[in-house]
Amino acid sequence: MNNRNFLTKLVVAGLLLLQVHLALSYDSAAYKDPHYVDGRTTMVHLFEWRFKDIADECERFLGPMGFAGVQVSPINENLVIPGRPWYERYQPLSYKIITRSGNENDFAEMVKRCNNVGVRIYVDAVINHMTMGDQATAVGTGGSTAEPAKRLFPGVPYGPNDFNAPCTIANYGNGTEVRDCDLSGLQDLNQGKEYVRAKIVEFFNRAIDHGIAGLRIDAAKHMWPADLENIYGRTKNLRSDIFGENKRPFIFQEVIDVSGTEGVRKSQYNHLGDVIEFSFGIQIGRFFRGWEDLSHLQHWGFSDRGLLPSNDVVVMVDNHDNQRGHGAGGDAILNYKHPRLYKMAIAFMLAHPYGHTRVMSSFDFSDPSQGPPADSEGNIISPDSITGDVAAGADANACGHGWVCEHRWSQIYGMVGFRNVVQNETLINWWSNGQNQIAFSRGNRGFAAFNGQYGVDLKQELQTGLPAGDYCDVISGRKVNGKCTGKTVKVNNDGKAYIEILKDEADGVLAIHAKTKL
Repeated sequence: MNNRNFLTKLVVAGLLLLQVHLALSYDSAAYKDPHYVDGRTTMVHLFEWRFKDIADECERFLGPMGFAGVQVSPINENLVIPGRPWYERYQPLSYKIITRSGNENDFAEMVKRCNNVGVRIYVDAVINHMTMGDQATAVGTGGSTAEPAKRLFPGVPYGPNDFNAPCTIANYGNGTEVRDCDLSGLQDLNQGKEYVRAKIVEFFNRAIDHGIAGLRIDAAKHMWPADLENIYGRTKNLRSDIFGENKRPFIFQEVIDVSGTEGVRKSQYNHLGDVIEFSFGIQIGRFFRGWEDLSHLQHWGFSDRGLLPSNDVVVMVDNHDNQRGHGAGGDAILNYKHPRLYKMAIAFMLAHPYGHTRVMSSFDFSDPSQGPPADSEGNIISPDSITGDVAAGADANACGHGWVCEHRWSQIYGMVGFRNVVQNETLINWWSNGQNQIAFSRGNRGFAAFNGQYGVDLKQELQTGLPAGDYCDVISGRKVNGKCTGKTVKVNNDGKAYIEILKDEADGVLAIHAKTKL
């Protein structure tokens, strides 16, 4: 008995020493590097795409057009729900890599092919909970079975002792309740338990072994920061043959905190890695819907708007949740169903220096619960592949089959190229009409103008900051074989140019950059 007690004390002491070591050695900055290939700046969320289709998109379009990365939907086995709604992907049944997107071999091949063309992969990781506990038996996408009502998940395996005591979140002002109770009935794992931590780390490491660059942490606000720090700190370094020596995974965490009154704050998580800044999309939506003048964006992006520092955030105009009315933002959120305003908002996000940018690629929906395009057996229908050489000047064909594919819209991939060119150049030469017409340059590398003034033309001579010459607007066209397929802007020797965006044009934006000089 004495020997057993002594060994128990040694184990506990060892775990405490490990936690102290992790706390002292945790390098926050190391988890805020997305490990993009040089010259690339923006990831796309290919929501509910199959792994094979993502690999194809990397090779045919994303790589050649300068996209930096892809956020993929959760890769672990999930509960099969009748009707196959999208949210079944967020109800884990095990950590086996097998979903409607494909199996582990498909995943590994996708990561390899995308890395080969300079496109990094980021996994959406659901580790806060398992499935809802209102069913006696459950079957997963890989054939695993579970007894959720008994909290038995043999595919991991997890049992009743691996969860927090059952309770419901009733008060979001109570941080303990938010972190220790069930989110919308989803059974809440106890990440404070060593066994649970080890299983999550094991899952992360398997994905890292395949060559991913980072992880989106779903429902991070529902887990204790100290537990997450322990888990992140114990993951492997990224593969040195792809990323170099001693590189840590990029971490970006879902922490919805927009009211400033909740018990869990985003500022409690940005020391661990990046945080997804939900306030960004809400504020952008308000500006471009005309609820607040665009001229107020001159000093936007600083702490007076309640936003975290630029290097601490991933930013977006919309995501898979709030484009459906879930999460935060309500009617302020713009999405593909408001194409003119949406493209203006995306263009501003990509022209402005704030944050790590992510664009959304959706499927069309009329029911907020609706899953991706699928056949009668529930198999995801692939979007049409890119058929031409878009980098050489061909137009990107539509995805079809119910896929929206905003990332293939010329205005959006044109602005991805803009951001790649301007990089870290300072925002200067701000101009506004005092209301909803604005313009600015990014050093001497790029210039963008926006006409959000309903019923009024923008006709103005403005300082672009660019060297003299003729430039092709990336919104209305492209530079192909030295010629412009859209508007041409003539910049004079003093850097000024006549800018025109008419009130009835299809797009309310104009953008030029150094590489569009004719």
